[in-house]
Amino acid sequence: MLQALSRIGRRRTLQACAALVVVLGLLLWWLLPLGEPAPNGTLTFSTGVRSGVYHRYGERLKGDLAKDLPQVSIQLQTSEGSQQNIARVATGKADFTIATTDALATYLRDGKPGADRLRGCVRLYDDYIQLVVPRNSEVRKVADLAGKRVGVGQPGSGVRLVADRLMTAAGLDPATDVTPVPDGIDTMPTRLENGLLDAFFWSGGLPTSAVQELSDRFAIRLVPLEASLVKELQAVGGSARYYRSAVMPADAYRNAQQGQAVPTVAVANVLVTTDRTDPAMTEAFTRTVIDSRDRIGREVHAAQLVDLRTAIYTDPLPLHEGARRYYRSVKP
Repeated sequence: MLQALSRIGRRRTLQACAALVVVLGLLLWWLLPLGEPAPNGTLTFSTGVRSGVYHRYGERLKGDLAKDLPQVSIQLQTSEGSQQNIARVATGKADFTIATTDALATYLRDGKPGADRLRGCVRLYDDYIQLVVPRNSEVRKVADLAGKRVGVGQPGSGVRLVADRLMTAAGLDPATDVTPVPDGIDTMPTRLENGLLDAFFWSGGLPTSAVQELSDRFAIRLVPLEASLVKELQAVGGSARYYRSAVMPADAYRNAQQGQAVPTVAVANVLVTTDRTDPAMTEAFTRTVIDSRDRIGREVHAAQLVDLRTAIYTDPLPLHEGARRYYRSVKP
């Protein structure tokens, strides 16, 4: 009898221990990353000029990435803009970047190095094309730039691409009918204020701090880019199909617009990487971009326009597998 009770006691003890092991195993599975290891290492994020939206967005995103990816060292790299950003990522000189869809489509069309390796993660906010002149300028439309000194952006920028296309659509030769000045948003506002430029083009989110600050100290005006001009652009086909008609709201630059909405051209931005980037890293990066929208948007207004419903549409780039994992994980 005693032996039977002893055997039952031992059996129950063993069963209890086994149950405890199972519970502890489940707890460990829940609490520890026993599956795919957490992303680690170093990544480079190519942004833009320091006073532009790309770089301001990148600076704030870096802080959130540092919290979400504690084992990853994030390095920001300034650039001339979209065209240089794409070339850096495609050739392995940077891991992530932001670029406009027209610049991406052009890079793909031209079959430049690494073009086939480019992948999209998030459709971000739209860039608005801004043609800025002194308020008393005689320039009322793009064709009026003939004979003027025009800031067209640095050679590696997205604004250079669209500025040349807009002037061509307006019947101007951007190389001979104007005096093109290859400056960026970090220097063009001061040059306009000092009379060294008659006008400048800019492509960026609203508002761009450099344009805002210029409007606060100097009387400027935004030249309308009418729908007819957009039709001329789109008639070219190819990468020009990514341009669309848009309107800058009256309060984008209150001093410059004086209560008037301004018709313009818009083009979407995409967060870009390549198929070389680890899926776990890309999934985590994509999650941080979406989750940080509201916080960053309080400081960089354009970030508020990142929308989970449209973020997956990264045309002309295929979606990176890591980003696809993220969107599947949050699918209702």
